[in-house]
Amino acid sequence: MSKFEVIQNKISSKAMLLDKVEVWKLNNQKVVFTNGVFDIIHRGHIEYLAQAADCGDKLIVAVNADASVKRLGKGDSRPLQDENSRALIISALQFVDAVVVFDDDTPFSLINSLKPNVLIKGGDYDANCTDIADKKYIVGSDVVKKNNGKVEVIQFVEGYSTTKIEEKIKNS
Repeated sequence: MSKFEVIQNKISSKAMLLDKVEVWKLNNQKVVFTNGVFDIIHRGHIEYLAQAADCGDKLIVAVNADASVKRLGKGDSRPLQDENSRALIISALQFVDAVVVFDDDTPFSLINSLKPNVLIKGGDYDANCTDIADKKYIVGSDVVKKNNGKVEVIQFVEGYSTTKIEEKIKNS
């Protein structure tokens, strides 16, 4: 199998991913889940995802579908790259074990189905927040905690964001 095929094979449908997770869990591997748009990959993303991978044995990254990104209100120009490109780029990272594209507004359905051992979000969230109306609430945290999993927050790398990069490009 070519290296490119290995990368492509990390991208799974929800059904395929459920099968992978079942095998991983049968082998007592700790499954970590995170999600995001990952439009322009930058240092902050790399450090975040590497730290997330350190929290378990297998890292799943759920990437928002194009329509989902539009509904998030990140701006008319977003996403800058299509969902297939974003998923492929994330799957090329050696510490990512599986990538799935999701079209819902939140990854709740995926988290509820996969029941990861660890749920990770970035620094603008609060692992202890239980108010679903609060912007700091981590979607799916209730499911993970109910299944004896852990919810963790990884702090942002200061000075790195897709929005800042987009602004810098526009102003050049």
